[in-house]
Amino acid sequence: MNKAVFFKLFFTASLFFSGGLYAQNLESVGKENPLTITGGVSVNQIGYSVNGIESRRDPYSLYASGNVNFNLYGWSVPFTFTYSNQQTSFQQPFNQYGLHPTYKWITGHFGYASMNFSSYTLAGHLFLGAGIEANPGKFQVSAMYGRLLDAVEPDSLNSSTPPPSFKRMGYGLKAGYADGNDQLHVILFGAKDDVNSISYVPENEGILPEENLVMSLIGSKQLFEKLILKAEYAVSGLTRDSRADEVSLERNRLFGFTGGLFTPRQSSTYYTAFNTNITYQGNGYAFGVGYEKIDPGYKTLGAYYFNNDLENITVNGNTSIFKGKVNIGANVGIQHDNLDDSKVSTMRRVVGALNVGYAASEKLNLAVSYSNFQTYTNIRSPFVDINELTPYDNLDTLDYTQISQNASLNANYILQNERTKRQNLNLNLTFQDASDQQGGVDQNSGNQFYMANAAYSLSLVPQNLTVSASFNYNQNESMSISTTTMGPTLGVRKSLLDKQLRLGLSSSLNQSYTNGSIVNRVTNVRGSGSYSIKKKHSLNLSVVMVNRKSHTEGNASDFTEFTATLGYSYNFSTSKSGN
Repeated sequence: MNKAVFFKLFFTASLFFSGGLYAQNLESVGKENPLTITGGVSVNQIGYSVNGIESRRDPYSLYASGNVNFNLYGWSVPFTFTYSNQQTSFQQPFNQYGLHPTYKWITGHFGYASMNFSSYTLAGHLFLGAGIEANPGKFQVSAMYGRLLDAVEPDSLNSSTPPPSFKRMGYGLKAGYADGNDQLHVILFGAKDDVNSISYVPENEGILPEENLVMSLIGSKQLFEKLILKAEYAVSGLTRDSRADEVSLERNRLFGFTGGLFTPRQSSTYYTAFNTNITYQGNGYAFGVGYEKIDPGYKTLGAYYFNNDLENITVNGNTSIFKGKVNIGANVGIQHDNLDDSKVSTMRRVVGALNVGYAASEKLNLAVSYSNFQTYTNIRSPFVDINELTPYDNLDTLDYTQISQNASLNANYILQNERTKRQNLNLNLTFQDASDQQGGVDQNSGNQFYMANAAYSLSLVPQNLTVSASFNYNQNESMSISTTTMGPTLGVRKSLLDKQLRLGLSSSLNQSYTNGSIVNRVTNVRGSGSYSIKKKHSLNLSVVMVNRKSHTEGNASDFTEFTATLGYSYNFSTSKSGN
């Protein structure tokens, strides 16, 4: 089966399902209010000016977004969109739209969407195209086709330009049977770069046109009454350079049955991934055993990031004790890499995760967590949000860091909870130990991140008044550099005119230090107001002033930025009678 046949079958199935929907809709003709429309739209205009430096952005920006849901005789058709006259640094533009109709057991995705087949195949990658999910009883079918990445031309003269990329198209199919915990699915996912989508191949940047085909078998089985067995086996064929010469399929016979969906070349390699676990579910507790093995170099173009070259054997469990006041979840095991003995040394370690929740009293709640499993996460300091000029800054942030250790503590204490007065204290501490890459760029190894936040709030209910104060602390430790940012934030919120008018004012001052010397001071003041009319119309105005003073060695700067955002939103709900 070639790709053209695959796509024809996919869209034929879509038309077949759609035809079935219209036939079923006829049964409801004549009923009252067959069509209802709900949703909302918003438009925000942003004005910008700066004193002390050259302007860093356009003086005027427009952002619009909306969601509309049509319900026709039980057939739900939600539509979402976002639009901006600005572009972000990520390879996908901020301007997006999506249509996701649903009727009974079938859902369609048109425009921008993401789907999740499994962690080894298609795992939440954004695409522009079409998808379908059908669950007619115990049989399930999901399919997608679309653009995974847009073409980005190489531009070595402009550092703000995103890394070059080829136009990448992808397709996927997941089909199987599900009856409670008895499930079996077959997954097929493929993607290929268009080598002619950009003017030349940027080999000096290590970017080559790739091709990928992943096949997976995933399922679960209920054993006896309380045992559940789950497993997935995946095989990935990856061509690092689709311009390489074609070769025979002797190196991997499995890919000889793909019907032309994958072209083996000299740069093609083949990998496997496998995981399984068995869990026993008791009354108020559960425990299980898991095993995972991922070949060195395993990769799927259906996921943004992926761990490979590892073997895990784990034991997990969770329970609730002391009449439900303490909830405990734990996972512990052994992990090692260098599965093909290609590295000079092998990393072996005990891995684990622990989550404990403790409801000490009606006023005090504690939560503690720790994990040293390797995961990808975005290190986002709270000061990014505190100092941003608009809510539309940093919209598409994919600067991920591989975290090897993560620990956190959260404590929430209710000082007072009366009808007229409420007081609350919150403390959050986080520690993260990162590996030596961030956003694909080598860093000094052994980076540690320490984050702390302490907050207090006071609400005077009759006056519709809330006062809050917080202190944020952020520290980043590497081999030779220690950076620290800290500072307080004060805020007040007030509602007037029977809560139709809401006003807010806040200010923060935070300072940054490098190896003990101050390098940056940021002061900001924010004012906001919103007015609601009949719960459908809303006018919003916010004004932000941010002053930044830098004290780096041999260079000093002092500038102030101003932004004003005027927004309007409308929420609606209409119905039309069939009479």
